[in-house]
Amino acid sequence: MTIYVGNLSYQVTEDDLKRAFGEYGTVSRVQVPTDRETGRPRGFAFVEMEKEAEETAAIEALDGAEWMGRDLKVNKAKPKEDRSPRSGGGGSWGRGGGGDRDRSGSGNRR
Repeated sequence: MTIYVGNLSYQVTEDDLKRAFGEYGTVSRVQVPTDRETGRPRGFAFVEMEKEAEETAAIEALDGAEWMGRDLKVNKAKPKEDRSPRSGGGGSWGRGGGGDRDRSGSGNRR
């Protein structure tokens, strides 16, 4: 059973999460993904707990709670989607490209 924990402080450690979630049951694993380039935490984590009842208690208690100066987003982790390789041209949507183009897709200029 895996819990997604979002809106984390960038200073959070695996030990911080083990202590916080350990109040609700046995934490079997914590994963704090880091940015490939900077090595800095990405602001979210995954926490695995042994029993579903413990997982539910942690989610109910911590979702929306203020922790380390941030309001946490805590819920059941969704299964990782199978991603197919990207194909096609070098579109720049979502990467700051596209000039002054209207993001609604209508192609109208502002």
